[in-house]
Amino acid sequence: MLKVYVDTNVILRFLLNDPLEMAEKAAQVFEAAEKGEVTLVVNVMVIAEAIWVLQSFYKQSIPAIAKVITDFILNEGILVEDKVTLLSALQLYEIKRIDFIDAWLASTMQQQGIQQIFSFDEHFDRVAEIKRLEPGK
Repeated sequence: MLKVYVDTNVILRFLLNDPLEMAEKAAQVFEAAEKGEVTLVVNVMVIAEAIWVLQSFYKQSIPAIAKVITDFILNEGILVEDKVTLLSALQLYEIKRIDFIDAWLASTMQQQGIQQIFSFDEHFDRVAEIKRLEPGK
């Protein structure tokens, strides 16, 4: 099976259906993946960028973003690197209302059995399994 990486802009055009001409071309890529003609490889950084654009530029809500990204990565023909960690991070992002990158880091820590982090970011205090250590204290 042919594996091809897919960039954030193609994913966003597909998810947002805008602009229409690009969205139609992006849809063809995802239809090919759904039919098993190609496997689309998606890197976590691409997902992080998509989340950032959806939240900052398009002003979508965190629950809406978490749902659309979760649904997207569960599609046939999509191979997401670190899928288990990514799904966990999306849950933390939505439920705990923490920045996605912090949610990704917390989920990665949990996968690795690491329970402490040096950070000034109090978002980590919302994750019971993580103990935030403030530098200088």
